[in-house]
Order: sequence, then structure tokens, then C-alpha cells
Amino acid sequence: MSYPAKNFNVESDIPDLSGKVILVTGGNTGIGKATCLNLAKHNPSCIYVAARNSKASESTIDEIKKVAPNTAAIFVPCDLASLASVQNAAKQVLSTIQRLDLLFCNAGILGAPPSLTKDGYEIHFGVNHLGHALLIKLLMPTLLKTADLPSDVRVVTTSSDGYRFHATDGIVFKDLRTTQENLTLMGKFGAWLRYFQSKLANVLYTVELAQQYPTIKFVAVHPGIVDTPLTPNWIKSTAIMRQLMAGGDLRTPDQGSWNQLWAATSDRALSGEYYEPVGLVGKRTKKSKDQTLREELWRWTDTELKEWTV
Repeated sequence: MSYPAKNFNVESDIPDLSGKVILVTGGNTGIGKATCLNLAKHNPSCIYVAARNSKASESTIDEIKKVAPNTAAIFVPCDLASLASVQNAAKQVLSTIQRLDLLFCNAGILGAPPSLTKDGYEIHFGVNHLGHALLIKLLMPTLLKTADLPSDVRVVTTSSDGYRFHATDGIVFKDLRTTQENLTLMGKFGAWLRYFQSKLANVLYTVELAQQYPTIKFVAVHPGIVDTPLTPNWIKSTAIMRQLMAGGDLRTPDQGSWNQLWAATSDRALSGEYYEPVGLVGKRTKKSKDQTLREELWRWTDTELKEWTV
């Protein structure tokens, strides 16, 4: 059921979160920081800020403590471009919690030059999909245990409506351990196509996770075009491009957090669905509905992450 949640209010529509434990990747800046601050106002027990930058994270944690003095706010070093770093982050979290209610796979990169993660994967795919997939895998036993309490456990993944502009094949599996410099459109836009590929993976993986783990709600979201450091200057500085890409005005990071906050707390959010702001069922391409592609991504991911455990 489509629900146009245009009037979603982060102050009044997010329920009391007392006792809840939350983890947000990229929670130190932009949309992730806004998500942490908005959630903190609703009394969660603990918010883990998983990010690379400790200084920015400590600043966010200080702000969380001002908003919610009784909420524990903890920095977790996590570089999604390194599976070992993701593993260490999971170990740190698992050593200190008995439950995990909300997991926001929010962090990501856009527009990186052709490059590889520390483990040899195309950088956008490695960070935006594979790093988060490992984090979900390692935290899954605790997520499942929490769902059995019972609790309304949810995993919200930040995708993008740009996923619809993926290459013809959707995901070029044979080249994921290369920089995919050959993935271009008219000889250009390679970084964008690699980004769109990773965002398609976010949608597909969310759907399959919902199939595999029915006691947990998995939701993918588009935050809108948001004024963050990731947003290219050619969009920010050109009125025509702002109109084309964002309908006239870029969203603030706070506004960009609304859709994932809705997905994490509304009883109208459906597992395995993809939503555009705010709470609108998103447009889906044929590839994003392709069961064969979805299952191939699941098998590929499972194989690549097989050796990574806690």
C-alpha cells in the first residue's frame, strides 16, 4: 500500500524509543548525524555512531548528549572500504550489547575516481554494498535475537533514486574486482554508473534480506537530493540543475533524514520495499524486480563474505 507521508513529523510521529539500541553508519555527519539527533530526542537507550572520522564523531556524540543526556552515545571506528574494519566494528558493538533494534546502513560514497577498496573491490560497490552487507551479516544473530524479545527490529538502507540509471546489465559481477574503468556512458559518467550500480544492489539486497529473515523489517530509502559534502558542486551551484535534480531546492540534512526515520518507525513501512521521500513507494526498474539478478547478488555476496566471521 502506498502511503504519502508528506506530513511526517520527526518530533511527534516517532514513537518513544525507550530501551532501544541503535547503530547508524556515517552517523558523524550529514544525513546520518541528523538521524542520530532526531532519534536521540525519543529516549533510546544507546546510539552507536559508526564512522571513519573520530573527531567529527565525537562532536556528534557531544550534540547527542546535549539533546538526550540519558542516552548513551558511543563512537565505533568503521571504514566500510575495509572488511577487517567492519569486522572489528561489529566485534566492538557485539561485546557491549545484548540487543540491537535499529540498524541504519546510511554511509556511502559518490563520485570517487576509479579505485579499489582495501580488499580489492570496486570502491562504490565495496563501500555502499559489500561493507554494509558484512555488517548486517555479523550483527544478524543479535538482530534476530532482539526480534524474538519481541521487538520491532528494522534495518534501513540508504539507496538512491539514481539506481534507476544503472547500466544495461544492472550489476557487472565479472568486473567487481576491478576499478570498472570501462563502465562508462558515451565515454563519460563512469563514477556515476558505478555509484548507480551499488545503489541498485542496495535495493535488490533489501528485497532478498526481507525474504530470508521475515522476523525483521528491511527497508531501502531514497533520502532526496540533499545538500551534503557528497552532493556535486555542479548540482549545488546551478539553478537549472537544482531544478532538474531536486525540484528547485536541495534538502537540508535534517530533511534528508526524514525518509529513513519514517522507514525505521512508521507502522506503514513494509519489509522489502523501496521508498522515496517521504513514505512513498518508489519507482522500480525491471532489473530491480529481477529475481534472477537478486539471487545472483545474494550468492555472490555470500561467497565473498564467507570467511568473515566474529
